[in-house]
Amino acid sequence: MVYIASWKEFQEAAENLYEKSPNSTRYCVKWKASDAQLVLKITDNTTCLKFKTCSSVYLNRFEALNLTLMRKMQNRKRSYPSPSSIPAAGDPGSSVKVEGEPSLPTQPTQGGGVKKKKAKKKK
Repeated sequence: MVYIASWKEFQEAAENLYEKSPNSTRYCVKWKASDAQLVLKITDNTTCLKFKTCSSVYLNRFEALNLTLMRKMQNRKRSYPSPSSIPAAGDPGSSVKVEGEPSLPTQPTQGGGVKKKKAKKKK
């Protein structure tokens, strides 16, 4: 198991490995606090890809790779509303409801607050 030195090579190889065999591919993330190292490993029992870094520059790239792999693992594409279909903030009825997401109440509900403790009497 040799570490891949370039992030771009690791990301492309990881995505290709998952696409090749999605049912047997495993993805592991390790944080070694003592060494301040992030270690990524993706394998399908025949091919093992590893990447190791101490730099915080790779955290955004790591997050992007996670999102990409999670989208592929969900096997569905997320559809975003077009900018022209989103109403302006000041318009009445400007709330946008996305399918599959619960709607939030528009007005605050009564009660449900935290009760205050009664003050102790002085002797």
